Formats: sequence, C-alpha cells, structure tokens
Amino acid sequence: MLHKALIATLLMAGAAHAEGLPGVTDGPGPNLVIEVADASGASKGQIVLDLYADKAPKHVERLVTLAKAGNYDGVVFHRVIDGFMAQTGDVEFGKQGADTARAGMGGSSMPDLDAEFNDVSFQRGTVGMARSQSPNSANSQFFIDLAPAEFLDGQYTVVGQLVDGWDVLNAIKKGDAAANGSVSEPDYMLKVTVQE
Repeated sequence: MLHKALIATLLMAGAAHAEGLPGVTDGPGPNLVIEVADASGASKGQIVLDLYADKAPKHVERLVTLAKAGNYDGVVFHRVIDGFMAQTGDVEFGKQGADTARAGMGGSSMPDLDAEFNDVSFQRGTVGMARSQSPNSANSQFFIDLAPAEFLDGQYTVVGQLVDGWDVLNAIKKGDAAANGSVSEPDYMLKVTVQE
C-alpha cells in the first residue's frame, strides 16, 4: 500500500515538474536566481530557474558565465506575450535605463551557439534559448514559458525549468500583443546570481 502511494506521489511530482507548476522539485542545477524589478527599480520578488546542464551543457555554461560576470544585471524583459512567454537576456541592447528600442536584436560578445535540441517539451515554466531564424544562433537571450508551447519542441533549445517564483513570473509586465509583445517601461532583472 505504501509502495503504491509512493509511486503515485512520484508520478504527480513528475507531472508537476513537466508543467512548470509552483513548488516543483529542484534538480541538480545550477540554478539562476533572478531578482525582478519594475521600471522604477522596486523589487517584485525572485524567480529561480533550474538549469539542465545534462540536456544543454553549452547553453547552460553560457547562461552561468554571463550571470557570474554580472552581464544579466539590469537587463529588461523586452518581449512578454500574455499566455505565451517572457523574453529577456539581451545584454547588448537590453539594459534598463538605456535606449531599449533595439532590445531583442543583440547578444553577448561571445559567439553564437549550435542548437542542443533535447527531449524536454515546452510547458509552463520551461526555459528556452531565443534565437533568430537560424537554429544555431542562440547567444544570450532566453525566454520562460507562461503556458504550454509544444509547437516549439525540437525548434528551440530547452535549458531549464522554473522551480520557484511562479507568481513573480506571472506578474512581469506584459507587452502589446499588436507589437509582438514589445513592452514599454519594462520590468527587468535587477540582479542575477548562480547557485551551484
């Protein structure tokens, strides 16, 4: 009886992890801890992303390198589409307080990455790498799904999963749907740290 109950609990935990629900089990990491702020600089709370180093090692290494160097600090959520995803990570053109008109067009000073497509499906809270039309053009930008988006499976590299701060993610300022989610006076990543 206890054995069946344990299996049921593990299955439910696995389903919650796949859907990106609050309180999902944190994996081996590393984790990105992101302090989110509004345009005035007031903190909105933290989100924690568990990165999948076993599924996308080069992409995870890039995110960790940029975070440790402080490159993500002050970068806006430039594209946020209600019911789809929140995108950030343009360290070149996306700094809060600067002219962010070109946010979403830049990357880092490091070379683009070859795709590391894997078997993880895009669900609520899934973290994927943004790219241009070329599958091998991801660099620094990433997005977090606000809803299931299986149509992205095999098209974008999955790099992690939200494990804490679902309410904070949902509260990120949404963009104009008519302008492909472009956000005026966007929220931003005040501070990004790495937990190994």
